[in-house]
Amino acid sequence: MKETQTYSAELNDIVTRSEFLGVTTKDFTVSKAAVVAKNFTNAGFSPLKKRRFEVMGTELRTDSVKAIMKEKMDAYYSIPDNIEEEDAFFVGDMGEIIRQHLQWKEMLPRVEPFYAMKCCPDPMVIKTLADLGTGFDCASRSEIETALSYGIDPSNIIYANPCKQASHLRYAHTKGVRTLTFDNADELRKIKQHMPNARCVVRILGFDASRSLCNFSTKFGAKPDLVPGLLKVARELDLDVVGVSFHVGSGCFDANVFGQAVASAANVVDVAKEFGYDMSLVDIGGGYPCSGTGTEGITFAQIAAVLRPAINALIPPHIRVIAEPGRYYAGSAFTLAVNVVARRVVPRDSVLRIDNMVDSAVFVTPLAGDEHPAYMYYINDGMYGSFNCITFDHAVVTPRVLAKSGDFKFDVNSKPDDQFQCSIWGPTCDSIDCITKEGLLPELNVGDWMYFENMGAYTLAAASKFNGFKKTEIIYTNTYRGRD
Repeated sequence: MKETQTYSAELNDIVTRSEFLGVTTKDFTVSKAAVVAKNFTNAGFSPLKKRRFEVMGTELRTDSVKAIMKEKMDAYYSIPDNIEEEDAFFVGDMGEIIRQHLQWKEMLPRVEPFYAMKCCPDPMVIKTLADLGTGFDCASRSEIETALSYGIDPSNIIYANPCKQASHLRYAHTKGVRTLTFDNADELRKIKQHMPNARCVVRILGFDASRSLCNFSTKFGAKPDLVPGLLKVARELDLDVVGVSFHVGSGCFDANVFGQAVASAANVVDVAKEFGYDMSLVDIGGGYPCSGTGTEGITFAQIAAVLRPAINALIPPHIRVIAEPGRYYAGSAFTLAVNVVARRVVPRDSVLRIDNMVDSAVFVTPLAGDEHPAYMYYINDGMYGSFNCITFDHAVVTPRVLAKSGDFKFDVNSKPDDQFQCSIWGPTCDSIDCITKEGLLPELNVGDWMYFENMGAYTLAAASKFNGFKKTEIIYTNTYRGRD
């Protein structure tokens, strides 16, 4: 019976996805053998031709990212001086989110993903994940409102901000969102006042936080030796502590840290029993890279290989295990295309020094012995827009040529001999608006295009309209076709 229920859930996911795609589904025979034999392809997916339809009033295509890029470049070059065709744009592939979800369920089958909305609160992303049945990690009243507006059950929302505004607490209470985190005694007293029936989750440290690029331990988390005291306060306040959570930080470059954190969480589960708490939830947080290898140098597969045995060995099977992935879902789903709106040439044997930068000066210098000049390229998105991830998320972005002199170059690698020193700058009048200080690209001219992959995480979420530049628009597609 348990196997049937598990694989029924798998099929229900596929039914939901097919309905989201606008494809009708057939009846299913629910059994493990059927699912494995069909390899998830017996979900009623008819062959998808080029198709456009609307989701929430927004056009959702089924073309590949490359096809959409080609269509946009053709339009740009065929209509001279078309202002709209010159603007930067994203292609958001919801199919990539579906593929990431399937990978998560394969590699961490016991762990329920609760999407960290802060990473990319894009409506189509949220709709896709809601249809896939994920929970949601929310940090504010607005995020809770958004999750509820997509039909998410309050029991599938965790209010995972350890330090909450009182009015936000009261709002969550009125909406039935009861599961929330804390890491200090004052927060417990606030919770007692505004949500006495809360399902409290203690957020802990207990791992080497220095192994992550974005270290959250300086702001959140109770050290292990403080946890008994917090549990004592919770008991005195007659609050229900149902679980323990942690977050190793973003950009973790040591997969073993996840195992250390699980061990610390398991210890808290044992300690809680001394205070009369039989915990039913472990939240293993976020910090999971998107497809391939993240900037931190480890893959999701490596992390999962550490987490699976640790969870199975240390966390009793009756305890629910959730996680808070953000970039894992959104990061690789968005590709950004930008236009070269201006260019400066740096002649051979000259050095252009840009001072007053936040971290260091920028030097754009032709290579020694090279007769070719270097270039400064100015593009129509920057640090105050989609590239804010460089400042706030320690992102390393890689430019590639999309179109040069009318030739479509998507997914074409440039020859080393054709590349020259360059720096890339955003469109604002602020000198901090530097995207890459030193790089190599073929010589580009005003009007040529670049693109950047893996631009979904912490990009759109914090983009502004500084200097009057509008936020970059998105073209949505869904390239998921079922499993072959």
